[in-house]
Amino acid sequence: MTYSPFGKDLAWMPADLEDQSRWIYQLTQADISDIETALAASKAAGATMETLTKETFPLDIFKDVLALTLDRLENDLGLFVLRGLPVERFTKDEMRLIYWGIGLHMGPARSQSFKGDVLGDVRDAGQSASTQTGRGYMSREGLGFHTDSADIVALFVMRTAKSGGRSLFCSSVAVADEIARTRPDLFDVLQQPFYHSWKGSERPGEKPYFQQPIFSIEDGRFSSRWLAPHIWSAQEFEGVPPLTEAQTEAMNLLISLNDDPRFHTSMMFEPGDFQFINNHVVYHARTEFEDWEDEDRKRHLLRLWLAPANSRPLSEGMKEFYGDVRPGAVRGGFPARVEKPVFVSQDAER
Repeated sequence: MTYSPFGKDLAWMPADLEDQSRWIYQLTQADISDIETALAASKAAGATMETLTKETFPLDIFKDVLALTLDRLENDLGLFVLRGLPVERFTKDEMRLIYWGIGLHMGPARSQSFKGDVLGDVRDAGQSASTQTGRGYMSREGLGFHTDSADIVALFVMRTAKSGGRSLFCSSVAVADEIARTRPDLFDVLQQPFYHSWKGSERPGEKPYFQQPIFSIEDGRFSSRWLAPHIWSAQEFEGVPPLTEAQTEAMNLLISLNDDPRFHTSMMFEPGDFQFINNHVVYHARTEFEDWEDEDRKRHLLRLWLAPANSRPLSEGMKEFYGDVRPGAVRGGFPARVEKPVFVSQDAER
């Protein structure tokens, strides 16, 4: 594991994750009791998802765990897992309240689609990422390496699949370093603007696409926003020029390195896991899964996109999507077309 030659971020390889204590934290009984106390306080106050605040979900010692998580995400591997919440003790509504309360202590949640869902349901709703408006998180398909569209993506595992659904991740910094070393010409290409589809989430009256580089560096901090299906989908729009040979070659090289076992590793989720990823420095993927027939057993994760106060500066080239590139800004997510936040993804309330 080394610091990147072009920035201040760590480039890690799978062997660097063998010491799981660096990136997996086992919840203590004191942590669990603190969460249960916060849940009881929120219920006593009559708080709902719409009205919950940090004050009505009061955490004590667990706030230190969340502070550690945010620090590790920004200044270390960019990946951190909290493990061991006993989900069997809670109802589904209580788990939603717990997760939303934890998120409030970490940073503002961002909308995950034009529908305004700030708390996303990750489960099979029959969609496909290959369509113009389809989203991979609402399918059972395997998902290639990508980033989500916020500083931090957080997943809370309520139920796992019958089989499959393995979580994979790799250091985008390490992959970028390899490209800079072996193909500096393509490294330069990846820092130039690519056309991206809004996937149906553009604001009314705006074009359905925008431009953004895949790699960027600002004040010594690296960032990659990598969503190949969004780039391919943009090719279908009138006014978007075809990808150049160099762009296509650069994308194919990026895909091949992400898929190379030298660069990625994986883990199987357990119920009660919280997985946090810094999208700027880590790509994640998922294998296809087979679900249970019983609705009450089907794979079900909750997702948050967060804008923490300790986020990095971004380059001006990222501004069209993120809106604000200053460190610590409330940014990211897709523009919502509703006035109030939505706490259950449409097509997912099952």
